[in-house]
Amino acid sequence: MRDVVEIVEKTFRGMGEGTVVNPTKVGLDLGETAAWPPYKGFMNAMPAYVGWLDSAGIKWAGGFLGNAALGLPYISSLILLIDPKNGQFRAATDGALITNLRTGAQSAVALKYLHPEKTLRLGLFGAGAQGRTQTRAMAEFFAIERLTVYDIRRDAAERFAAEMRPVVKGQIVIADAPEQAAQADAVVCVTQSKEKFVKRAWLKPGTVLFPMGSYQECEDAVLLEADRIIVDHVGQCLHRGALRELSEAGKLTERSIYATIGEVVAGKKPGRASTTQNIVCIPIGTGAMDIAVATVAYQRAVEKGRGGHYAFV
Repeated sequence: MRDVVEIVEKTFRGMGEGTVVNPTKVGLDLGETAAWPPYKGFMNAMPAYVGWLDSAGIKWAGGFLGNAALGLPYISSLILLIDPKNGQFRAATDGALITNLRTGAQSAVALKYLHPEKTLRLGLFGAGAQGRTQTRAMAEFFAIERLTVYDIRRDAAERFAAEMRPVVKGQIVIADAPEQAAQADAVVCVTQSKEKFVKRAWLKPGTVLFPMGSYQECEDAVLLEADRIIVDHVGQCLHRGALRELSEAGKLTERSIYATIGEVVAGKKPGRASTTQNIVCIPIGTGAMDIAVATVAYQRAVEKGRGGHYAFV
């Protein structure tokens, strides 16, 4: 995780400086919201070029809600890397682990520039794989003095707490009610919820909220009354996730977004103006992060003689 947060931070800086090319992802709805086909899933195509690594590629990734009942992971992903000078393929890698790691690293890197203190009270909605990587990444930058986790399945929260005790320096609290997890410096939502469950009244002044699910996890007032909205990719965030519904209704536009994470990391805009500002930060996920992490993994695999080779006949 330490390597991944470093890679993600360098890539955000490249996005802010303009040395990363990251088109808006293309989505394939396989029944996530569409009436047909009935597979309750989606796939996204996410191409990017990362200047500081001089690498390009594409990630093909998605999630399928019915997988848990089949004993399969929610995320399915593959990353293909090319040499940008000539288009020749360098590697094909699994992308599930990289997706989980870089997603945790994205919010942690952003919070580094939004929460100037070294200690952190963290609230977490969702005790799955993403909850674990969010916690591990946050622990790279902050001493977590209290982590309050809420999950609709208490047994999942209990397993999470047991696994994360070596990572969290302070106390881990399993919340009995969702509002308890919102009493924190930073609140991270990594759920599959289609309900707007986070209430504006729950958030104290100065809270940084990361609503990272595929749907809007917070009520409209949280977004409309935020002092600043910061995103990783403007085009994507207006059409998927927390901002989508209000964007489609014309209540939020590109002008509503204060900055990108890249602009903040590159020093083009300050992260916050005061300790009482309520900030909504949405790192919805970009192909650039996947390509960057996969490229470093590929380089190290080559150095160590790891991986296999294939040829077309």
